Amino acid sequence: MKRILLIEDNTAVRENIAEILELSHYQVLTAENGKVGVKLATAEKPDLIICDIMMPEMDGYGVLHVLSKNESTSNIPFIFLTAKADRSDFRKGMEMGADDYITKPFDDIELLNAVEARLKRSALLKADLPPTTEAVNEFLRTAGYGAKVTTDAYETQEFKKKQLVYHHGKRPLYLYFVTQGKVKTFKINDDGKELITAILKEGEFIGYTALLEDTMYQDSAEALEETEVLLIPKAEFINIVGSDNVVARKFIKLLAQNVQEKEEQLVNLAYNSLRKRVATGLLSVNEKFKSADNSKPKLEISREDLAQVVGTATESLIRVLSDFKGERLIEVVEGKIYLLEEQKLRDLLN
Repeated sequence: MKRILLIEDNTAVRENIAEILELSHYQVLTAENGKVGVKLATAEKPDLIICDIMMPEMDGYGVLHVLSKNESTSNIPFIFLTAKADRSDFRKGMEMGADDYITKPFDDIELLNAVEARLKRSALLKADLPPTTEAVNEFLRTAGYGAKVTTDAYETQEFKKKQLVYHHGKRPLYLYFVTQGKVKTFKINDDGKELITAILKEGEFIGYTALLEDTMYQDSAEALEETEVLLIPKAEFINIVGSDNVVARKFIKLLAQNVQEKEEQLVNLAYNSLRKRVATGLLSVNEKFKSADNSKPKLEISREDLAQVVGTATESLIRVLSDFKGERLIEVVEGKIYLLEEQKLRDLLN
């Protein structure tokens, strides 16, 4: 049962809204002013907050400001409730990060529709996306609540193995979503040496960094196998991100995760032995290649690509793989690498 925190200073209004929500099978927590509401939100972490604006102690803007600064409450969907219909109040609330705005008086259906839409949207944004065009279209429709999404069906494009999805130095036109196959992103230094910076699989977005920064691509992307991607036009992606704080935070979180992964990769390249780097590479690639069942992990990646993940020469990689094979940590069958002892490989990193 979803829990909703209702912050409203008018007792009659508070009790009426609580009754409507409870009859619709929501668990309702109530607070009579902003200060009490902040304490309840911090302690209880509700699934959604409905908050009046004009209140004693602390008004609704103050509540939203405090909760948005707290990592544990910043992503809770927030609906403003007010008798004020001035567009400046609406604009101020949305600019501060509110998800919706309901003006009194309202009917039961209007309230319940807003609550259902925000809860559905929150659940969708938190979940991992299945690698289907239907799932990402639904994500963009729901995420773009309030933004104009001009089409329900985006174009897909197929790429053969080793075919470029996008190229360093080009201006981005699309956000890409991998629906089938795998893609590597990589950089090439002045000496022509290639370093793989990421491997993306079904259900992952690629190419959003350049879109968000409004720059040329700083890397290239290439299909590792037969791959299909969904093409989301740049203008629609920017429109959704620019009009929706929760969607923007989702991609900022992805960017932060990418930065952390790149930092860990640099530390690994700079300070770890080759054995540790190869073990790290095998484990990280395995995360992208392992199947949903409990079958033995199988890495279908070329030695050249794996060497570029590790940051070493192919010959050096092959020597370490031979050592790992002799130690029964891996098995190589018809060019495919099987991890026999994942835990022992992890132990090498300590």
